[in-house]
Amino acid sequence: MPDAHHLKLWYKIPATDWIEALPVGNGRLGAMVYGGTEQEHIQFNEDTLWTGGPHEYHNKDAVKYLPTVRSLIFEGKQAEAEKLAFKHMMSVPFRQKAYQPCGDLYLTFPGLKKISAYRRELDLDAAVATTSYRTGGTTFTREIFASHPDQIIVVRLTANKPGQLTLRAKLDSPHARIKTRAIGKDRLSLAGKVKRNAVAFEARVLARVEGGAFTVTRQGIDIQNAHSATLILTAATNFKTCRSLSADPTARCDKTLRSIKNKSFETLKEIHVNDHRRLFRRASLDLGETDAVTKPTDTRLRQFQKTDDPQLMALYFQYGRYLLIASSRAGSQPANLQGIWNDRLQPPWDSKWTVNINTEMNYWPAEVCNLAPCHKPLFAMLKEVAQSGRKTAKAHYGCRGWVLHHNTDLWRGTAPINASNHGIWPTGGAWLCQHLWWHYQYGGNKTFLRDCAYPLIKGAAEFFADFLIKDPRTGWLISTPSNSPENGGLVAGPTMDHQIIRDLFANCIEASRILRVDPDFRKHLAAIRKRIAPNQIGRHGQLQEWMEDLDDPDNKHRHV
Repeated sequence: MPDAHHLKLWYKIPATDWIEALPVGNGRLGAMVYGGTEQEHIQFNEDTLWTGGPHEYHNKDAVKYLPTVRSLIFEGKQAEAEKLAFKHMMSVPFRQKAYQPCGDLYLTFPGLKKISAYRRELDLDAAVATTSYRTGGTTFTREIFASHPDQIIVVRLTANKPGQLTLRAKLDSPHARIKTRAIGKDRLSLAGKVKRNAVAFEARVLARVEGGAFTVTRQGIDIQNAHSATLILTAATNFKTCRSLSADPTARCDKTLRSIKNKSFETLKEIHVNDHRRLFRRASLDLGETDAVTKPTDTRLRQFQKTDDPQLMALYFQYGRYLLIASSRAGSQPANLQGIWNDRLQPPWDSKWTVNINTEMNYWPAEVCNLAPCHKPLFAMLKEVAQSGRKTAKAHYGCRGWVLHHNTDLWRGTAPINASNHGIWPTGGAWLCQHLWWHYQYGGNKTFLRDCAYPLIKGAAEFFADFLIKDPRTGWLISTPSNSPENGGLVAGPTMDHQIIRDLFANCIEASRILRVDPDFRKHLAAIRKRIAPNQIGRHGQLQEWMEDLDDPDNKHRHV
């Protein structure tokens, strides 16, 4: 591995905005660390804290309107098709639910004098965020990490002189329905419920203090004149499965804290670092270096266009791997639109799983960057999505197999959401199946292919074997109703659909050959695949986005 300083993001000032804070995570729990001096702010998340509750999203009468919508599209009556589809073929309700913040841990340090030698950093190789500074002749250090093996966030506070550590630790949350209380002599609890919904949560902080004294009340943990302190944070919800909210967050928090009862800070950190490095150190990248590596990260970013700094790109590569490790571990939810980090009750695009490219992008590094175990949460979600997707496939299209449109949430919604001109895009599940196939290609595990990948890939292929219809204009088999993501509009035969479906069929055919199963279905798919509309070259020499040559060289869409 490169030298340790090459794998650190570091700054000379605290974060002022959430986006500037440093992320730590263990897949299930995530936190953003601001690195303040007078007050440290650690905003944290738990991956099953969402609005809503168990829910079926499919519209049971949608399939009745499918033939008419298709006819209107073929007749060039796009606006009428979109209006009819919006009224009768959308999810119930139109929107899915949103990922939520859990809480905030504030550490307030009274009476600080002038600050010097400030530094905050995120060590990607150890997955530890550290803040240090000097004031009044004493150097203070905070180390923060999120342990996957122990399912906790650990905050270690030290001073290089005895008796200098005085602070208050307080828990808060943006949710309105919250309650704090002291538990025994060493724990602080924050319990709450998402407004107008059924998801309940609890967070607990366990205090371990060396030297000095400390007390715990509902207002917080007060530590006075200590040598050092360790605060151990955990959180849980009542979410058990996407169909059940029968878990007990209090019991879960108690169990977690009991499990680390006899582990010292040094032991907790060693277990965490070793666990992280087993994944992180699977890949290295050396692009060379210049003197720029000695500068703070924000300075390097500002100067990059004018400075020779190839190592910044290697750091960027490793930061991406770090974020995937931190937001997608076995047993957790998959990485959502913001990974696992969110401070808003109404986050952008609800911070769901947007599967018309964003979720795929999150997981593109998994195999090629040697992080295959991080794929596991995505595959677990696909198994659940396939169950609800079968209901959507039947109710909306009268098809076998399973379908997923352009979004899903904690409750595994699969029906088209928001609006017909962009929500009716049935290829999200098929595209995600590519990750199953890649996982097999990189790992070569036939048991995985047989028991996990092939059933899901086959189910997605069954849907499109039924869904594709003959284009009356060309005779090719096409996907409709659908849209070309981002440019939108309910259309017949977007190129993106056909590329994804051809890839899906090819992978399904090859998997069936390897497993020596379903020879008749394999032949059926091969015959259909040959009839899918091929890529078209348009009047500008471009790969057409649609069956029609409609691409505009002056398209100013933000994604272009």
